[in-house]
Amino acid sequence: MKKNMGNVDKIIRTLLAVVAIYLYVSGLVSGTLGIVLMVLAGVFLFTSLIGFCPLYSLVGLSTCPAKKVRNS
Repeated sequence: MKKNMGNVDKIIRTLLAVVAIYLYVSGLVSGTLGIVLMVLAGVFLFTSLIGFCPLYSLVGLSTCPAKKVRNS
């Protein structure tokens, strides 16, 4: 599994997950929408931690910066 998420992408996903969790815990969102938000928050946190998004690989997208090759 090759990483395909950059740091900015990871931070954005983590922040969105934290906001979703806050909305659910504070009671502002409940029911089916709350459950959907919790699942989405879990997916966002998991993909942020491992640095890999399966959907990105399906469409050939990568937000990971290109690594420079050093000439010896």
